[in-house]
Amino acid sequence: MPPARHITLISEQSDFAESRAAEKAENARQSAIAARTVASHSENAADCVALLAMLGLDAMAGKMAKSAQAQL
Repeated sequence: MPPARHITLISEQSDFAESRAAEKAENARQSAIAARTVASHSENAADCVALLAMLGLDAMAGKMAKSAQAQL
């Protein structure tokens, strides 16, 4: 009887999960940048809130991006 071979399988689900996590992180980064851009071009706070709501963006994401950049 031939000796048993040890085969390491790469889990496709693991690769897919990694891809989805990377996509989610990139989407969050882009949304934060977009929220900051909207805020910088708004006339006042009410205008900013209205524009962010129309675009489905989160103001807190923009603030988190700013604090993360400050830490670098």
